[in-house]
Amino acid sequence: MKESHTLKTAVLPFSYYQNQDVLFLAQDLLGKILYTNINGQVTAGIIVETEAYMGAVDKASHAYGGRRTARTETLYLQGGTSYVYLCYGIHYLFNIVTAREGEPHAVLIRGVEPFKGIDIIEKRRGLKASNPRISSGPGSAAKALGIDITFNKKELNHDEIWVEDHGIRYSDDLIASVPRVGVDYAEEHAALPWRFFVKANIYVSKPNKF
Repeated sequence: MKESHTLKTAVLPFSYYQNQDVLFLAQDLLGKILYTNINGQVTAGIIVETEAYMGAVDKASHAYGGRRTARTETLYLQGGTSYVYLCYGIHYLFNIVTAREGEPHAVLIRGVEPFKGIDIIEKRRGLKASNPRISSGPGSAAKALGIDITFNKKELNHDEIWVEDHGIRYSDDLIASVPRVGVDYAEEHAALPWRFFVKANIYVSKPNKF
């Protein structure tokens, strides 16, 4: 896909993230473009895979049961804030906090298609952009865009990190809805079909066959 010039008018407003329906946002974010600006180096990826986490009522959520810790406090901030945490002591995972302040919903970004600053992305990952592993899976997607723990609690405000709408849309038949990954501990909630991805996109983590 051809790179395009970043237009501030395309930046999603904070009102977008205030939507109380995290399942809607997790699907609607597919096709939106996630940007980072690190020391003047701008990189971006088209969001092609997400997972929804429905706050206090979701057994897979870090905030299940209204849990509040030093780490989960970020989830209680207003929608449009980034929630980044270290998984298994290895990978940083990037989430977008949604809904109003105090309602700990979030969308995990699981995969992006390299879009801008591809040479920088390739250097960060040590892989060519044609290799799906460069940005498939939440740890790889975050690393490709240079996202680490310093991005936790950042507002998506067109400064260091933001999301743009360039009019990329996928019809319902092109979007898969399946159970989330790595949440076996969530009992019956592990089977909820709250992972969404663009079918046949090579930057979606496995399994992605449909």
